[in-house]
Amino acid sequence: MNAQITNLLIMLVMMQISRRLDMENETTIFYIRILYCSSVAIAWIIYYVTRVKIVQKNDLTTLKYVVPANPMSNEGEKLETTTVKDYDLKQIDSSIKSIYSGIAMMGFMHFYMKYTNPLFMQSISPVKSALESNLVKIHIFNKPAVGDLKRPFKAPSMFGGFGGSNDNKTDKKTIEEAEKAGLGGVKAE
Repeated sequence: MNAQITNLLIMLVMMQISRRLDMENETTIFYIRILYCSSVAIAWIIYYVTRVKIVQKNDLTTLKYVVPANPMSNEGEKLETTTVKDYDLKQIDSSIKSIYSGIAMMGFMHFYMKYTNPLFMQSISPVKSALESNLVKIHIFNKPAVGDLKRPFKAPSMFGGFGGSNDNKTDKKTIEEAEKAGLGGVKAE
C-alpha cells in the first residue's frame, strides 16, 4: 500500500482514538508519554541495528552520481563519488538526526505549549518511518537494492510519490559530462 495512504489512514484512526481519550487526566498523559517514548526508542534501535549492519557489510563499491543544482544557492551541479558504505552511513545518520529533531519539536509542543494531542498523534510515526526506510528494507529485511531501493535513493517529492526535479542523476552520460567539467568527484575518505 502507498505510504501516503497508510499515513492518512493512521492519522484518521489516531484522531478517532484521541477524541475518546481524556487529555486532561494525568494518568492518560503519563501513558501517552510512555507510548511516544517507546515508539522513539524502537525507531532508534531499528536505525542503530541498521547502522551496525552497514558497518559489518563494509560495502566499498564505488558510487557516483550528480547532485542537481540547489535553487536556493548559486552552486551548480556537483559530482559525488563515494562508497556504498559511506552513502548508507550518511543516510542512516540523517535518519537518526531526524529522530532527535522530532523529539525536540514534540518536547517543545508538549512541555512548553502544554499540547498532549500531537504527542499522541505522533506516537506511531517514528516506528512507521523507520520500517519504511530504504536502508532498513535493504539491510534488515534483506531486500535487493533495485528499483526504488537503488542507490542513490530518490527524494520524495513534496506532493507525494517519488521523483521531483531534485533527483540525483546516475546515468553514464551525465556523470561523464560532470567529470569533464571538473564538478567534483574526488572520493571522500
